Amino acid sequence: RDGTTHVIFEPLDFIARLAALVPPPRLNLTRFHGVFAPNSPYRARITPARRGRGARPVKPAREEERTPAEQRSAMRWAKRLKRVFQIDVETCPNCGGTVQVIACIEDQPVIERILNHLASKELSGLWPDSRAPPGPGGLLH
Repeated sequence: RDGTTHVIFEPLDFIARLAALVPPPRLNLTRFHGVFAPNSPYRARITPARRGRGARPVKPAREEERTPAEQRSAMRWAKRLKRVFQIDVETCPNCGGTVQVIACIEDQPVIERILNHLASKELSGLWPDSRAPPGPGGLLH
């Protein structure tokens, strides 16, 4: 407004101003207002996933009958693990059969209690076998 076209900073002042622009970790940088806001009663009418406060429950359709946007919005966590990390939790590593997920435990104390219980048991095949590092004759030269 005052006609300034250039500003010269000392290096420390420049870094301080630049660091002030970096958002905190895990902060949602996209804010939606109006009909795109999470609580808008019209959001379900205009978003591709048809989710929002005004959405009606929909009977799940078969995978082939849904649009790609509907398939992405309804992707289960197990399918996301397979897609992103190539971890298939729905297939048995031993026989190749289908595994059904019966629970998703997210509470840290419960997870620690289960893992401590399993570690105290002598369950073969649960943990990878320990082995010594290769000897000098086993290394490739």
